[in-house]
This record gives sequence, structure tokens and C-alpha cells, in this order.
Amino acid sequence: MVSSDVWDEQTASSYVEDSADMFDPAVVGPTVDFLRDLCAGGSALEFAIGTGRLAIPLSRSGIRVCGIELSPAMVAELRTGASEAEIPVVTGDMATTVVPGEFDLVYLAYNGLSNLRLQDEQVACFRNAAGHLRPGGHFVVELFVPPLRRLPPGQTAVPFDVGTDHVGFDTIGPVTQACRSHHYTRLDDDTWRYDVGNFRYAWPSECDLMAQLAGLGLAARYADWDRSAFTAESTKHVSVWRRLA
Repeated sequence: MVSSDVWDEQTASSYVEDSADMFDPAVVGPTVDFLRDLCAGGSALEFAIGTGRLAIPLSRSGIRVCGIELSPAMVAELRTGASEAEIPVVTGDMATTVVPGEFDLVYLAYNGLSNLRLQDEQVACFRNAAGHLRPGGHFVVELFVPPLRRLPPGQTAVPFDVGTDHVGFDTIGPVTQACRSHHYTRLDDDTWRYDVGNFRYAWPSECDLMAQLAGLGLAARYADWDRSAFTAESTKHVSVWRRLA
């Protein structure tokens, strides 16, 4: 078993509401278009498929989609929108779990790589992706750029959302590359719910080395799914690696 947090039924049932901005058609649409174009009518495998935020619309666009998901509760939420026949899912971790067949595309969106909290596990994830790809196939990762430039000297906390109904901040361990995301969410009865997630951040250059170890070469890197240019000011990257012959 990998070191990732496993989301329970309560977290899974509130995931769509808690991450509503990621389900906005303005976010999902360009992502699905990007993946569909890269897949070119072939087949795709999603690591950490979750509730099917991307897999369901990608499947309905004509792409054969399979998935790997660590949390049975998240798979249960996916099943409210797509059957096993439509989108087969294997329950397991994305570092070691194998799905039968070869794919034109493997993708890992919305900071999923950081759920693997050890570098060895992240390296294994790249190798697992490469092992599922046909020669010339692509592995796509969407991942945040570590916000260390925003850390004041001597501090380890960085806020990422301060609103009336939600406050969120990350605590960062620059030596271990460990990251904890803290969320305080106002509920309908005016009380607050606290949630925390544990992650490991990785730099784009570190991802390139992991890809190289897996036999993948960098094909493109963007700041977002709209293919905007990745710069020193980008807060995340969408990176595409190609399986080498």
C-alpha cells in the first residue's frame, strides 16, 4: 500500500460540492478537449479517476476510458454517473496497479501526483504510466508549482484561499518536500469543518527526471489546459511526456 491518504465516504460524498470550481464547464471543457485531441480517437487511462469529473465527459466524447482509483468511496460516487461497462475502474494505487491492455494516453490531473507522499512512489507512478502506454503514447500530468517563492523568511505556511466561507493554507517542509493542505469550511449552521490533506510536492524538472527514468521524453509543457505558455510566474503546469521507442 502506498502512503497516500484514502478518501472515506464522507469526503467522497462532499467532493463535488467542495471542489465545485473544478467541475465548472469552463474548467472541464478545455481539459477534456486537450485530452481528446492528444488521444486522437484511441484509448485513455486515468490515474486517480475519482468521481469521473474528466473521465465521464471524455468517454462520452468517443474515447474509451479506463481508470485506477485508490478510494472505493470515490469509485462509488463515479458509479452514480457511469457504469462499469462504460468506464471500467480497477481499485488500487497508481504506482503499482496494472490495468490490462495498452493505451494511447495516460493522464493524472488536479495535482494527483502529489498524493503519493514518497519520491520512490512518484517515480514508480511514472514507470507504471509508461508501462501502460503504446510506443508513441503520452503521459499527461497537471501539477502545482511549489509556492516556495511566497514563503516569508523563516515561515512555513502559505495561504491559498481566504474567503468568508473557506480559508485554506499550506504548510510546507522544504527539506522533505512534504505539504499539508489545511481547509476550514463554514457550514450551513455557521460552524466550521476542518479538513487536512497530506502531499509531496515535486518540481517540473524533478518530474522530467522521473519521466526520463521511465523511458519518457518531454513533448510539451503549458501553464494550463488552454496551452498557454509556461513561465517563471506560472502557479501550475500541464506537462506532456511521450513514450520513447
